[in-house]
Amino acid sequence: MEQYNITGMSCAACSARVEKAVSKVPGVTSCSVSLLTNSMGVEGSASPEAIVQAVEAAGYGASPKETAGPSAKSAAAPALDALADHETPKLKRRLLASLVFLVVLMYFSMGHMMWGWPLPGWFEGNHVAVGLVQLLLAGIVMVINQKFFISGFKSLAHGAPNMDTLVALGSAASFVWSTYALFAMTDAQLHGDHAAVMEYMMEFYFESAAMILTLITVGKMLEARSKGKTTDALKSLMKLAPKTATVLRDGQEIAVPIEQVQKGDQFVVRPGENIPVDGVVLEGSSAVNESALTGESIPVDKAPGDSVSAATANQSGFLRCEATRVGEDTTLSQIIRMGSDAAATKAPIAKVADTVSGFFVPVVITIAVVTTAVWLLLGQPLAFALARGISVLVISCPCALGLATPVAIMVGNGLGAKNGILFKTAASLEAAGRTQIVALDKTGTITRGEPETTDLLPVEGVTETELLTLAAALEQKSEHPLAKAILARAEEEQITPPEVSDFTALPGNGLSATLAGGPIYGGNLNFIRTKAPIPPALEQQAQELAAQGKTPLFFGRGGRLLGVIAVADTIKPESPQAIRELQEMGIRVVMLTGDNRRTADAIGRQVGVDAVVAGVLPDGKESVIRTLSQYGKVAMVGDGINDAPALTRADTGIAIGAGTDVAIDAADVVLMNSKLSDVPAAIRLSRATLRNIHENLFWAFIYNLIGIPLAAGLLIPLGLTLNPMFGAAAMSLSSFCVVSNALRLNLFDLHSARKDRKVQPVELPPALLPAEAEACPLANRPEPDLTEETEKEKTTMKKTMKIEGMMCGHCEARVKKALEKLPQVDEAVVSHTEGTAVLTLNAPVEDAALKEAVEAQDYTVLGIE
Repeated sequence: MEQYNITGMSCAACSARVEKAVSKVPGVTSCSVSLLTNSMGVEGSASPEAIVQAVEAAGYGASPKETAGPSAKSAAAPALDALADHETPKLKRRLLASLVFLVVLMYFSMGHMMWGWPLPGWFEGNHVAVGLVQLLLAGIVMVINQKFFISGFKSLAHGAPNMDTLVALGSAASFVWSTYALFAMTDAQLHGDHAAVMEYMMEFYFESAAMILTLITVGKMLEARSKGKTTDALKSLMKLAPKTATVLRDGQEIAVPIEQVQKGDQFVVRPGENIPVDGVVLEGSSAVNESALTGESIPVDKAPGDSVSAATANQSGFLRCEATRVGEDTTLSQIIRMGSDAAATKAPIAKVADTVSGFFVPVVITIAVVTTAVWLLLGQPLAFALARGISVLVISCPCALGLATPVAIMVGNGLGAKNGILFKTAASLEAAGRTQIVALDKTGTITRGEPETTDLLPVEGVTETELLTLAAALEQKSEHPLAKAILARAEEEQITPPEVSDFTALPGNGLSATLAGGPIYGGNLNFIRTKAPIPPALEQQAQELAAQGKTPLFFGRGGRLLGVIAVADTIKPESPQAIRELQEMGIRVVMLTGDNRRTADAIGRQVGVDAVVAGVLPDGKESVIRTLSQYGKVAMVGDGINDAPALTRADTGIAIGAGTDVAIDAADVVLMNSKLSDVPAAIRLSRATLRNIHENLFWAFIYNLIGIPLAAGLLIPLGLTLNPMFGAAAMSLSSFCVVSNALRLNLFDLHSARKDRKVQPVELPPALLPAEAEACPLANRPEPDLTEETEKEKTTMKKTMKIEGMMCGHCEARVKKALEKLPQVDEAVVSHTEGTAVLTLNAPVEDAALKEAVEAQDYTVLGIE
């Protein structure tokens, strides 16, 4: 996505106008304009020059956002400058200057004329002079606030009136009518008609012309200050970006600007210093505070081999590290980029407000003209009719509609970032809250993903230490993950395994070797039966361990069994509670795994999921998600390369932050803390944000629905009328109230389940539902065949695309996601090694559409068959 800074926008009508203009540019596939950050995100092949030209033709200014390259002063500087509050200081100066002249004007117009406050002697009886002073003071205030008139009439000339147009028309109408009354007064005074002079003097609305501008400026300033607070979380992250790093060059420590650090450089970090770039620890140990990135306040211990991230704080020890990711590739920069992208995109819920905003201002102007005409036809004086029309103009507020969604999205996104939950787009923040089914990968998501030794069962006469020593001696030459678990336990027990010879790995069975001249062996039950007798009691214990999802490994020496060691991928401590919270929110939880049925069911029982799908390959997971999507909105949570297709297929893909880059790239939401408890927190935050948006939209609509009829005078028979100045005050406060309501989200506790509202759970596919007679709802079920399709669903329409430029799994995920966004594409099987994408279609699709979808991702289509 290419991002642009937009200037000259004042309300939602402006953003709708810019969006419409850019969307018409050839090559633009999507465009979203943010009134909140005055930015625009554009996808497609259109050139920046064409996009800037389209914006300028619509009456606004545009410039591409700077990207942080090697020569940039700071990776976050351009984005930080874009989010900086430049408007509030300008508005404050305008307001103070306006107030100085407005106070004097109000003294002349209302203080003297209504309450008889004294004036210098030469004004006594000189009503024309009093009128001239009011004209001059109102004119000065209008000049101070000339931006309303320049923007308003410029937009009107382009056929796209905005909020500034309403303000400019209201103020100008008051000023022009008052000027007419002043000239008419001079004629009446010339002819000695003192009664007419006094009558015309009461027709002055100079104070309204100035007051409207001043009150709107007050509202704009409050709005700007509040909008600035909505981006505080993102700005605080940007300020964390380090400026310098201490690197090792020729054995010497040298402080260099951060942009000069290169991948592979070694750098040092002393206690109290921030880590400058992402890297891996080579020497030293310390506790590192990572709360800036993850929200976790407890420091994380770091030792050689551990990874460290930019902007985290080294608290205790000296660290020497090697840079692995620098510049825009660091975790901090990626978080900032995700936040900026989310701010530059729009949630689907904003479409209603955008549609209304596009027609709002012209409709309001029409209502104001009709209101004035109707009151004149009813016989009311021109001043009365004009006041009603002006009130309609100045009370109408398209800004409240335009800000209702983006301010809530920005605050919600910032709150998520502070807690280590990153939403890539506004649409993903909205979609997460509508989740009805959560599909969880097992390994690395529900479990730690690192096998651990859980049980030691030595036979009689053998100690645990002896059993573990022999097992470690045998496993130290094995590369199997289970071997690493046993060696880690031996290291923990401070056991040094002896060296073995004649090591042999027997795939599918176990290991054998020679120790001190005698044979030793280890492996599964069937293999060990051929080497040594197994006591029935120990075999029964092993079966019980297997039923718990653990892997029993048997070890023996010289024809004698020494015991059993159980190894398992242990469940993360927070997993059962997280799944329980999801279910209490009315969300169905399904576990997907490639493990065997027995292990999967055991883990499923322990964590309490609603259903288990075991033995599924990566494409099988994607098929499961496709089926589940027919029953409700699905969120897929995973961490590995094999989860990428399922993450892409789901309505919301959620990647565990410690997972692979491919999974993170394919996902819509990234959990930096790698905690399953952040899944309900993300959904909870999304739901709270959606509630806030609904509140904002309600108040924005109801404000205009009540305010416009009141301003037009429809409630005059009930004794209710509206002065233009009060209308301007109401308009100025409406946007401020909407933004303030969004800021309440900062007080929301996304980890608290106290205020969760449970929705009605959806039905799961029948194949996943447990049989009623089963004591354990997850055990002994036949494997569900979720990939079976009805004849109606089957299709023989296939296309193969030859694609150039794909280099890795990231590329595959991007191309797959782009193609499967097309409604005619059921599935895209992409291979970067073969340079192909095989498409399964449900309807004919033009080759040009397929080519455009792929080339929008910066790859080249060589042909389509």
